Amino acid sequence: MSPSCISERLLALGKAAEGEAGFIFEELNRAASKNTEKVLSAYHKHRVSDALFAGTTGYGYSDSGRDVLDEIYADVFGGEAGLVRITFVNGTHAIACALFSALRQGDVLLSATGPLYDTLKTVAGLNEEKRGTFSDYGIGYREVPMKGALPDLPAISAAATDKAVKAVFIQRSRGYSDRRALSCAMIGEIVETVRKVNRNAAVIVDNCYGEFVETVEPCDVGADLVAGSLIKNPGGGIAPAGGYIVGREDLVKAAAFRLTVPGIGGECGATFGQNRLLYQGFFMAPHTVLQALKTAVFCAYVMEKLGFSVSPSFSDKRYDIIQTIRFGREGPLLEFCKGIQQSSPVDSFATPEPWDMPGYDCKVVMAAGAFIQGASIELSCDAPMREPYTAYLQGALTYESGRLGILTAAQRIIELS
Repeated sequence: MSPSCISERLLALGKAAEGEAGFIFEELNRAASKNTEKVLSAYHKHRVSDALFAGTTGYGYSDSGRDVLDEIYADVFGGEAGLVRITFVNGTHAIACALFSALRQGDVLLSATGPLYDTLKTVAGLNEEKRGTFSDYGIGYREVPMKGALPDLPAISAAATDKAVKAVFIQRSRGYSDRRALSCAMIGEIVETVRKVNRNAAVIVDNCYGEFVETVEPCDVGADLVAGSLIKNPGGGIAPAGGYIVGREDLVKAAAFRLTVPGIGGECGATFGQNRLLYQGFFMAPHTVLQALKTAVFCAYVMEKLGFSVSPSFSDKRYDIIQTIRFGREGPLLEFCKGIQQSSPVDSFATPEPWDMPGYDCKVVMAAGAFIQGASIELSCDAPMREPYTAYLQGALTYESGRLGILTAAQRIIELS
């Protein structure tokens, strides 16, 4: 949909949004500048040069580009060591390796932020009948429900007291839930709570969608490991695939053993000439996250003015790049997703339809016209097809394209009614 097809009402609403968002955009700009300084400082410290971009084949021994990037991620994200690999197939894969770095048969995994995300339930070998018991892999699982929008610190303390708890899991972003994303300050409070009662439990954070939103990261506030996807925030819309783990050196080493095999770990793994894209993507990441955040702020203002419930609200502090819009009905939700697809640079002619996506318990609709398949740092929108019919919007490589996508989607909803 071209700008000429968007109603004067919506164009005026978009202009008002940008006028109101001026002070918010300035704050976001400052954070992006600080994060860019962190990345540049790490690149300078590790003497990044063209020679690191060559890549390797076969076993991938002595891949200096791969090894230096591990150190850069560790520095920027506040860990002792890093593991950045294009061979992580997605964020769930990286998170799984992080979890199993700390868990052995007979150990207990404690989720401090309510139920595990849908795809992680199968990672832990869980099903509804086995909740609270040992999973298919001999690992115990317990969860502490959120107390409203916040973690229940007293309940976390009580659950973590059990010395069999060897890993405490924190999901920074909301997943398909109504709760807000967690700030690093709140993650630090959870870490402190766990440490008081169980110093042997590793605190592991799913950092997806949260990287570079704040000027600190979970390891800076005490987390033992963080993990995420390169086709979300840290890949900057350039990395073609992969994931990362950063944190305690012993746990990163154990996670590398899980990714490959014990005794080899991160010493092998060819990069096939992809190093430049990983370096360039990480360099671009703070700026790309800024584009996504500005798009989310714009979306919140427009959709709230059109009468829909949104979270975060327009002026709320943000701790991830996700924006939710609650539609209440299937019709406007699907029209919104179609509008996002229609405004995408890739596959704009496609029509998103709900489908049985692996790992989920209901149909899911996904709008994503992305240069990299599944890259949710690019403008995308997905939703489980169940009440209250909430859409989860994220990404935008450029604010200008994200802005147009929101107005296009809003126009379709107006025309539906």
